[in-house]
Amino acid sequence: MNNLNEFERYPKTGRFLAGRARSQLSEAERSRMEALVAETEVLEHGHRVIARGQTSKHSTMLIEGFMLRTLESENRRHAVSFHVPGDFVDLHCFALQRLDHNIDCVGVAKVGYVPHDAIVQVMRDDPELARLFWFSTLLDAAMHRRWIMKLEQLTAPCRIAHIFAEIWERLEMVGLARTDGFDTPLTQIDLADMCGATAIHVNRAIAELRKTGIADFRRGRVMVSDRERLKEYGDFNPGYLYADAPSVVDIAGPPA
Repeated sequence: MNNLNEFERYPKTGRFLAGRARSQLSEAERSRMEALVAETEVLEHGHRVIARGQTSKHSTMLIEGFMLRTLESENRRHAVSFHVPGDFVDLHCFALQRLDHNIDCVGVAKVGYVPHDAIVQVMRDDPELARLFWFSTLLDAAMHRRWIMKLEQLTAPCRIAHIFAEIWERLEMVGLARTDGFDTPLTQIDLADMCGATAIHVNRAIAELRKTGIADFRRGRVMVSDRERLKEYGDFNPGYLYADAPSVVDIAGPPA
């Protein structure tokens, strides 16, 4: 049993904080985490998991697929972050009761629902697991801050390179990346919403990334021949993702 892959042993929550602080969970805490998921469901592309202002009595663990945090203004959607398997996509809702944004599926997604009553018991009985729930929400905040900064600093091609580099890094943490890139249901329209550009600008930016050999994005697959070049082009420093890897020590990034 102990030799089984972590994701096989815990099919609903085995990717929670994988590549980050999961090693701090005891076997008992991992089992308790798995047992917190009261129900699973497969959701279709475009399904809104929770809408802005809506209250909920559970929080959602993303088991398979992608999701976006979105805001809507003047008939336009703005994607403010994305989620990969293992993310607790609306744990904020436990503390806030309702969200100021939406959670939308990108492609088909499988989710697990954790009742807020069960999270209350964790807060009361298991301070270490409760601390890691808090750690999870703080990770979201760290990524939001980095996106805000990069949206202001970078041109559209560089923003997309940064997004590709981050997705690749996060998928690698949870065992879902390839050595030459990754697969994703994100479209050019999604990327436009993620980097504050129009679909036309994104199309041109992707063409530039392809022309310069930085990255190629076709039919849901991102292919990269030189990962370090992608990171450099997108000004991507993974410190804000708080990986377990000891080499990730520069949280603030390189000096200006």
